[in-house]
Amino acid sequence: MSTQESIRPPEPTLAALGGRSLGARLKRLFLASRPAFFPASVAPVFVGSAWGFHVARQFDWVVFLLGLTATVCVHFASNVLNDVYDDASGTDRINDDRIFPYTGGSRFIQNRVLSPQEMTTWGITLLAVAALLGLALIEMRGPYILVFGAIGVALGLLYSLPKVQLSAHGVGEAAIATAFGVLPVCGAAWLQSGRVDWASLLISIPVSMWVASILLMNEVPDRDADARAGKRTLVVRLGVAATRRLYMGLHFTACIAFVLAAALAMIPWWMALPSLILLRGAWSAARGIDEPSERSRLTRSIETTLRLHAIGSVLLLIAVLIPR
Repeated sequence: MSTQESIRPPEPTLAALGGRSLGARLKRLFLASRPAFFPASVAPVFVGSAWGFHVARQFDWVVFLLGLTATVCVHFASNVLNDVYDDASGTDRINDDRIFPYTGGSRFIQNRVLSPQEMTTWGITLLAVAALLGLALIEMRGPYILVFGAIGVALGLLYSLPKVQLSAHGVGEAAIATAFGVLPVCGAAWLQSGRVDWASLLISIPVSMWVASILLMNEVPDRDADARAGKRTLVVRLGVAATRRLYMGLHFTACIAFVLAAALAMIPWWMALPSLILLRGAWSAARGIDEPSERSRLTRSIETTLRLHAIGSVLLLIAVLIPR
């Protein structure tokens, strides 16, 4: 076992996570939600809220916290229900090339820590909480927020819902880029400012591209299992070489949007420079998309992609908040 393999957490087991106490149950539910991807739903809300503040010059903390919590609940619900659907289709059960905790699901069902029924109940509960928070936001800000929430929930569920399964038809990346990029950024901006325009959309593009790159990279080690289960993701359809080019294309698009925002004086021009440096990290990560894939190298690529999303989102947040 390599040093990097030993640093990553072990897969969940009933021996390690068992127990009937409230604390033990909450811990199982939290870890089943795949918190390693928590920043993917937090970052767009922060960026969008910052842009809304920039436009309106006022900030509503209650609305921000309600929107953030609802978005995280939808994200966690999507992760949990995705595990249920992927177990039912057999994708996760036959995935021997997974890199835990990033790919191959949470392993809570396969390792019998939680049953499919328990996972389904947990996912529905999270959606119910998000719906209640959404009702509060509708009361405070009006019905338009329902559009953002409804589309986001639909895309999150249809990504892996049997018979629809957007991920199996090569459009999973576009769905996730919208659900965890465009919608939460523009929705959060609207909650603070009451406006959604082309500028909000432009600010959302880098976040959308970075989150799509996470999904694309995570599909690489799962490609054989996905293909055998009939889940024809973009990586299965395109092959390794084209996937590498698409991965870099996503990061180039994010950089172009960042530079364009600077050119239009939406952010300080000099804040566009760090976005160019991110391309160096993206190129390094892209080299891990290879055939055959070397496990430790691919793991580093996945972790680099997660860092690029986090760092890029922080840079964009700072750029939006800097007075001009």
